[in-house]
Amino acid sequence: MSLRSEDRASDDLKARIRAKALALGFDAVGFAPAQVAPAAQAEFLAFLDQGCHGDMDWLARNAERRADPQTLWSAARSVIVLGQNYGPGSDPLDLLERRDRASISVYARNADYHDLIKKRLKALARWMHEELAAEVKVFVDTAPVMEKHLAQAAGLGWQGKHSNLVSLELGSWLFLGEVFTDLELSPDSAEKDHCGSCRRCLEVCPTEAFLGPYRLDARRCISYLTIEHKGHIPAEFRRAMGNRIYGCDDCLAVCPWNKFAQRSSEPAFLPRAELSAPRLADLLQLDDAVFRRVFAGSPIKRIGRDRFLRNVLIAAGNSGEAALAPRAEALLDDPSPLVRAMAVWALARLLPGSAFGVLRAVHADAEDDAAVRAEWRAAAAESEVAG
Repeated sequence: MSLRSEDRASDDLKARIRAKALALGFDAVGFAPAQVAPAAQAEFLAFLDQGCHGDMDWLARNAERRADPQTLWSAARSVIVLGQNYGPGSDPLDLLERRDRASISVYARNADYHDLIKKRLKALARWMHEELAAEVKVFVDTAPVMEKHLAQAAGLGWQGKHSNLVSLELGSWLFLGEVFTDLELSPDSAEKDHCGSCRRCLEVCPTEAFLGPYRLDARRCISYLTIEHKGHIPAEFRRAMGNRIYGCDDCLAVCPWNKFAQRSSEPAFLPRAELSAPRLADLLQLDDAVFRRVFAGSPIKRIGRDRFLRNVLIAAGNSGEAALAPRAEALLDDPSPLVRAMAVWALARLLPGSAFGVLRAVHADAEDDAAVRAEWRAAAAESEVAG
């Protein structure tokens, strides 16, 4: 077969795969070689060496496999990168002013996107195997794949200064998934970086999590702190969290390229009413059984009730809503030290010093957890300084 004939055959295969992917509901399709540029691999390894991944040990465990698709699967020759639009219908930052309400990241206001995307990826892979005799492997972002670099190589967008993918057509609201295949498919043209001199995403970050353009320290990121971090959230970040209880959309929402974004029409990504602007007062009452029922099918369920209540109590402490104090006080006896510690922190901000002192006299000496006792001491010290 001549080179021109091979190109025509590749283009025909790509057209068929693209049409099938779009028919399955994907919003963007691109083709990349099964390799990651050495510069991107070096950046990723430097990120790990600096400890910027925090508690996400799974990143370091899979470093070599993540940095090289050939190590992940030696038979891979091409990667089909799929994008799914989850654009919101309104500005998610508007909710930050409603301090008695909880702000949940746009992507988590309905079903877990992994489930839907993996189902569609498997459907595409099955079709490719049956119709094109292709060997295939499916990956979504729980797998060790440098998907944003592959997406840029496939022409779906570019990795913006906030380190997430930006699309000319869909802005910053794009889920990604990949199908690795042994088919030799000609790659699409890589997308260029269109960020220019813009720094909006860097400057809006509440916790100053960016070390510079394209360089995120996850340990300072609210999304990491509220979702991935399993322990007590450092005091230096709590006020900056505001009412963000699961994730943070600030750097995505201010991207100027969102002027081209489209509201998602996928029912699984349309916000459930009870997750669009939930009342902190209601969330503070969740026991484990109710938490599991309310967040069934949601990515929020994965962090568990205790870490979720940890986040909600920080939002309560930032709210200035004294009416939330009784709900927080009821959690001083919670079985979880994570919850008790943040109940102390919240109450120190919701109650006058005398009322907080009464609670401290009752609860502090009986506390058997070192971290919770430290919260009582820190709150007392702050009260003395303020007094």
